[in-house]
Amino acid sequence: MSMEINGNRLDYSVKKQNCSNYATSSTKDSNVTTSTVELKTSTPGVTRTEQIKTGYSNVNDYSKYLQEKYSYMNTGTTSMQGVPTTVSVSSAFLKKCMNDPEKAKYLEENLSALPECASYAVSHAQGTLTSIEYRIDANGNITGISSGTNDPDGKIAKENAERKAKEKKAQEEKAAKRRKEKKAEEEKAVERRAEKKVAEEAGIETGEYTVSAMGTDIKAVTQKVIAATLGTSAPTGASLDIKA
Repeated sequence: MSMEINGNRLDYSVKKQNCSNYATSSTKDSNVTTSTVELKTSTPGVTRTEQIKTGYSNVNDYSKYLQEKYSYMNTGTTSMQGVPTTVSVSSAFLKKCMNDPEKAKYLEENLSALPECASYAVSHAQGTLTSIEYRIDANGNITGISSGTNDPDGKIAKENAERKAKEKKAQEEKAAKRRKEKKAEEEKAVERRAEKKVAEEAGIETGEYTVSAMGTDIKAVTQKVIAATLGTSAPTGASLDIKA
């Protein structure tokens, strides 16, 4: 069983996110511009702040930027909700989006909605889905294709469940790695602070110092230097620099 749906928005009867006007905040790095936009969510009155980039000089760099945010775009078959999923965006449309903020908003709004749409498709489709595919053509039109089976023996459902379990495990391992790296960074920071404190205390205990004084009379300069070492009132032009 397969089904194909065409449109200009991803739609599985779920509320879609719509872009509002640009926020005033924007930053530039060379020709690439980062703009902060407010996107409406499926919850009434609630918006989501998102940053999008435009101004790329070639499609390859723009694609790399998008794939960092949406790893499933133009990377072959991936897995969503345990179902093999393919998301392809026409290079011609990417070329239009990379220097057009409005088209870029439209593209990223739909790309970000994909996981939610895949989840809806899996939970509402008849039988068991065996694959999901989305295609965005040169004009930004979206085609959604799904294939499935009634799966009387449960084999496909089992395979999908195994893939979903692997997805979850991979996400958990990634999160655990981030937590471990963060903990290691915090421990290093604590060590550095402790070492700095020890070094500062050691400098005070050894009494190491350097003093200097300036003047036009050598005897007066000498007196100023000695006065500084004795900790008496600092003579004019004298300075004290304790080394840590």
